[in-house]
Amino acid sequence: MEKSAEKKKKFQLPSALVLLFIIIIIAGVATYFVPAGQYDKIEDAATGRMIADPNTYHLVEQNPVSLFKLFMSIPLGMQQAGSIIFFMLIIGGAMGIMTKTGAIDVGLGAVVKKMAGKEALIVPVVMFIFSLGGAFIGMCEETLLFIPLMVSICVAMGFDSITGTAILFVGAGAGFAGALTNAFTIGVAQGISGLPLFSGIGLRFVIYCTLTITTIIYVYRYAIKIKKNPHLSSMHEEDKAIELHVDLDNLPKFTTRHKLVLTTFVLGVIALVIGVLKFGFYIDELSTVFLFVAIVAGIAGGLSTEEIADEFVKGASTLLYAGIIIGFSRAATVILNDGLIMDTIIKAMADSLSGLPATISAVGMFVVQSLFNILVPSGSGSAAVTMPIMAPLSDMLGVTRQTAVLAYQFGDAYMNVISPTSGPFMAAIAMSRISYAKWVKWFLPLFLIWCLIAVVFLIIAVSINYGPF
Repeated sequence: MEKSAEKKKKFQLPSALVLLFIIIIIAGVATYFVPAGQYDKIEDAATGRMIADPNTYHLVEQNPVSLFKLFMSIPLGMQQAGSIIFFMLIIGGAMGIMTKTGAIDVGLGAVVKKMAGKEALIVPVVMFIFSLGGAFIGMCEETLLFIPLMVSICVAMGFDSITGTAILFVGAGAGFAGALTNAFTIGVAQGISGLPLFSGIGLRFVIYCTLTITTIIYVYRYAIKIKKNPHLSSMHEEDKAIELHVDLDNLPKFTTRHKLVLTTFVLGVIALVIGVLKFGFYIDELSTVFLFVAIVAGIAGGLSTEEIADEFVKGASTLLYAGIIIGFSRAATVILNDGLIMDTIIKAMADSLSGLPATISAVGMFVVQSLFNILVPSGSGSAAVTMPIMAPLSDMLGVTRQTAVLAYQFGDAYMNVISPTSGPFMAAIAMSRISYAKWVKWFLPLFLIWCLIAVVFLIIAVSINYGPF
């Protein structure tokens, strides 16, 4: 008897778009079964945000989401994420223009040639820089600016697109979890909890160092493995399409126009950093900077007005899928809010911690915050929803409010690098053409290590009565 030629297919995670649509459907179905309820909202004096009054939860009339509204949540989600989506399209357009000038290929070729024999240095150096951005200014969406370049550099150096994406996004994520002075997460959470701004920074510095060093080692070891044997990369076939259009042994002349284009890009990055640090720039301002960079680079590179327009559209179109992913990632939140079950979910999560020992409660808060971050991936948004409940709950559980903020910090930051509802994360892997399944397979061991680190430091926080209160 001949053996069957068919082999059982291994289980595979669905594509990002399919996975998000499944989450949307689950959220819609939940509005029919989960009791609708709400907290009364009050204005927080410290932050000016509308937050929940933890003592006012009450049931309200059920408001299930119809099939029509379930589908409508997708365009509504796209509207809510519009600033990020257009930010990405402008990035794509700017990169398209600069690539057309030839400056990108020639510049990258020069970098690759100069780094010959010491390519691995790029991993710890760039990861450390971006981890500082995550720790001090909450860098997240900003990393998307550099992903196309970093992926191209890493592939040209013999690494892969996973390495390029991880250097930037996971590097910043490690710093984000350390959150030394991240106003978007620690600042908001401590303000709502009544804690002094950026207090407890000593322990967070130790956490930042631990997470950053561990993450750099993990990515570095992977990069070296792929450098030695590129076939071990799950992205080996896809990365063949990413190549420099120059001969490294016979690099074209680095012309004045090339220098002007790259100088324009560098000045744009400098303007971005100054704007973020000094003037509070965010998505709209960053989009404006790179729209300006795109036009100036095109002129400096000798492109005609028609070529600038055509290349901008072509470049933007390469990130259209990533933009759609971001819109889909917001839809579940739209449904849970419209169905009036978001507050019910929060109350159920908080109630599940009641009566537990302090140490287990602290770890439980981390788990709760991680799960909730899937529903509300925004750092400041998640803090505004959960911390008004978690802060007073921690008082009853015998856990300091600073520890509750730490649990929130871990839960929010970690899920930003793996949750399918995190818009910037899904955009990052979409820009790199990495499937969600391949990313999870690569990142999961590091994610578990991060979770272990979180548990250890939460136990330490409880044992030292991490404060001031």
